[in-house]
Amino acid sequence: MSLRGIPIVVRIVAVFITVAGVTIPALAQSGADTVEVPDLAGVWDGGPGARSVNGPNMPWVPGENFPVLNERGLAYQAAFDEAIAPKYDCVPSSSPAIQYDPYMMEITQWPERLLLRYEKDDQIRTVWLDGRETPVNDFTVQGFSAGRYEDGALIVETTKFAFDIAGFDDYNGIPSSQQKKVTERYWREGEELRMTLTVEDPMFLREPVAYTTRWLPGPDGYTLQAYNCDPFEAGHPRKFLVPKYR
Repeated sequence: MSLRGIPIVVRIVAVFITVAGVTIPALAQSGADTVEVPDLAGVWDGGPGARSVNGPNMPWVPGENFPVLNERGLAYQAAFDEAIAPKYDCVPSSSPAIQYDPYMMEITQWPERLLLRYEKDDQIRTVWLDGRETPVNDFTVQGFSAGRYEDGALIVETTKFAFDIAGFDDYNGIPSSQQKKVTERYWREGEELRMTLTVEDPMFLREPVAYTTRWLPGPDGYTLQAYNCDPFEAGHPRKFLVPKYR
């Protein structure tokens, strides 16, 4: 990172932070002057003590923010059979569901990237802060995330998702497509971590949908536990499901 043109005081601070290895960067964005970088690092509790447990009406509430599906989305939802849900084969959750799953999350901040590590499904997302280009043909479960700091918050935009028959969540039978775009805004309110998440997917949704949630600080010294999903064990619930098609 070049520091030419940056005031001498800021250059000194940036060098000190680089040498000291402090987690919170002073200059996190390529080409930016000083920016207000929120301290998001640490382990965060997203369990029932922080918010209502997820399900058909949470965080999507009918009459408030429940997704409005187009004809294609309604057809997929009507045809969906719970017995074929990818979660029973240990396929991980993706946005917008994984952020609301009732597990711990750990955030690590560096100048050029930020890591979101989820206890659920042993997932790690990298949010790139260095302005790199979005890959052209690299579609994955978690997509490609680019971020920036703005007005004391972290803004994350994620695209390049793979098609997922249960990609919207794992309980409403709503799919998501390669056109899905998820925008997250993270900020601090005292000891709490807050986030507003917005989903766009013109393949299945008539309009964008959003929810706001929070995490509380995790217990002192807590380390994320391994999820260790075993496909054989994960598939056991299928024994008790009534197939839609026989």
